[in-house]
Amino acid sequence: MKTANSASQPTPLQRRFNQIIASGRTCLFSLLLFILALPGLAADRPNVLLCMADDQGWGDTAYNGHPVLKTPNLDTMAASGLRFDQFYAAAPVCSPTRGSVLTGRNPNRFACYSWGHPLRPQEVTIAERLQAAGYATGHFGKWHLGSVLKDSPVNPANSGFDAWLSAFNFYDNNPILSREGVAVELQGESSMIAADAAIDFMREQALASRPFLAVVWFGSPHSPHRAADEDREQYRGNRDADWLGEITGLDRAVGKLRQALDEMGVRENTLFWYTSDNGGLKTESSGGRGKKADIYEGGLRVPAIIEWPNRIREPRVTRIPSNTADIYPTLLDVLDITPTHQPRLDGISLLPVIDNQTQERTQPMGFWKSNQGGISTPSDRWMREELGAQQAGREYHDRSRLMVDAGEIHNPFPPTVYPGHAAWLAWPWKLHRIESDKRKAGKVTWELYNLENDPLESRDRLSDEKDRVSKMQNELEEWLHSVVASIEGRDYQ
Repeated sequence: MKTANSASQPTPLQRRFNQIIASGRTCLFSLLLFILALPGLAADRPNVLLCMADDQGWGDTAYNGHPVLKTPNLDTMAASGLRFDQFYAAAPVCSPTRGSVLTGRNPNRFACYSWGHPLRPQEVTIAERLQAAGYATGHFGKWHLGSVLKDSPVNPANSGFDAWLSAFNFYDNNPILSREGVAVELQGESSMIAADAAIDFMREQALASRPFLAVVWFGSPHSPHRAADEDREQYRGNRDADWLGEITGLDRAVGKLRQALDEMGVRENTLFWYTSDNGGLKTESSGGRGKKADIYEGGLRVPAIIEWPNRIREPRVTRIPSNTADIYPTLLDVLDITPTHQPRLDGISLLPVIDNQTQERTQPMGFWKSNQGGISTPSDRWMREELGAQQAGREYHDRSRLMVDAGEIHNPFPPTVYPGHAAWLAWPWKLHRIESDKRKAGKVTWELYNLENDPLESRDRLSDEKDRVSKMQNELEEWLHSVVASIEGRDYQ
């Protein structure tokens, strides 16, 4: 059950309409004013297209200097829009970061500790906020925040999406996906399948003059790598041809999305945000120390670009540290939505960054990879079994995949115990807190790095910055304490 939110409360506009009807003053002029003010008919409200790669590291693009990769469409986006060079995933693995996009919150707050953990149904998503504001909402591609079966409390529909063609987890070419709960066999390159479905959805809304939110979450370049022939061919002889080809394949899909927005005549007024869910698979191009699954830079730093021609008229590059959790509050700010109930956010609005009105972040960023393991969600096998059950006339192959217990509240952490690897980034300083034991208070070690002159986090400055360390330690542990309070469900009370 959802907590109270703006979707359940009448807006001032709706209250005014009710007053008009109640008083009988339904003159043409009053009704005309009401109709023109409806969210779906406001011509200046931007469309929103959110794209996310799966395991694409910061350096896994040509524009960021990869010596082999071909990413012409991302290169064009980076050269024409707002390019973020210090952008972070909220977590070093997939499901948690995706949850941060939808909620604006650190994923541990809703117990999405690692891959395969669902989004709690108590959370309020950006899709629900925009849906309540009159937007059509669609999800296409990798879900990995619960189930894609139609009676699940944690499927895309129950997170605010009107239309969806989604996978439990990453998916490959010629996949079986769930179209609003119905298993469908599809043919084609995996990223292009998601892009084509999103284009059909966006075109329908554009023809109806209705603003839309389209979330396109690719399944590439997650392993195992199986590039389409035309993409693999570009890297013939390279042992990483399939991995490289998958990235070029998703780049082609990005190009098709951009072209479609042009053809629909809505590109100027569409906020197109591209990023990745965590650091890459190869340390050589991760953009920092480590890679996927690390709290060091290589596990968190990702490519990010915003194109929005109506608002971003000149290309720019920013090094202001930003985060996937910033997407939610930024969109609320763009659309001037003030929710009646909002659980604690970790992200901040980047609208001042978009408008080039600031050169620094207003608050630090916290990260925490606890020692909770992932949950297996083998999408291809599950969807094939679901298709078989469907063809046999059964609703589901395995009802446990509905994840009906996703909203249960459990706190696995004793008081003041924050096991795993946490970090506090107050640019340019990044403090690491590493606690060794997940069952009880274990040994805690600390590290401090200056990312501006040491992006590889190789020179520990802990002993040189005692006052700074003390302040940052207090801030980080206060933040961790607040996260545990959220895990306990206090945000929902």
